[in-house]
Amino acid sequence: MSKTKLSPIEQPPATLRDMVQERMREAIIEGHFKPGERLVERPLCEQLGVSRTVIRETIRYLEAEGLVDILPGRGPIVAPMSRDDARQIYDIRLMLETSAAESCARNITPERAERLQAALNRLQRERDGATPGELFRASADFYSEIFEGAGHHIAWEIVQRLNGRISRLRMMTLSSNDRERSGAEHMQAICDAITSGNPDAACTAVSHHLSDTRAIAERLLAEQDKET
Repeated sequence: MSKTKLSPIEQPPATLRDMVQERMREAIIEGHFKPGERLVERPLCEQLGVSRTVIRETIRYLEAEGLVDILPGRGPIVAPMSRDDARQIYDIRLMLETSAAESCARNITPERAERLQAALNRLQRERDGATPGELFRASADFYSEIFEGAGHHIAWEIVQRLNGRISRLRMMTLSSNDRERSGAEHMQAICDAITSGNPDAACTAVSHHLSDTRAIAERLLAEQDKET
């Protein structure tokens, strides 16, 4: 008698902690909680309908992502984003993403090219009317394909640690029309260069994309500094 085989679960259901983390991450990325604003446990418990234990675990998790700072005598606050922070993040992204794009292009396979284009298509669909969380996941999926195709697993772990702060910068730059090429055009150029197996073009496409968004982010952060 043959036993029925069960198919593996592709995506396990989110836990309560996962849902709270996503909700609070979205609120910070979207700007509902402003930089420097205190995150007070009791109101958060009441708003989200969860225990203080869940809120504390979430705050510790978001601290590890760089979205929350714990200040002595003041408690958790939304981590400020300075121009120097932005410069360092873009420097790290430039090193890791250009290297990954070059390697992925050099080792591209038809299967990887198809998955990368599909991930880009999902990202482009999410750009209009998506929540920050949906955009966060779609962007992560696209870059995950690049780093996986490059075999740069440790580098991807570093990028994931920065993803919350990267998404904060991305939300800032998406609202700007002051750019030579749209974000969608940059992403398509990166995808085209990688899937065509052209490492040099892939490196150039990533560099142009990051140079464009970096200039916008630094300008917006400079304007914020003047206002404060």
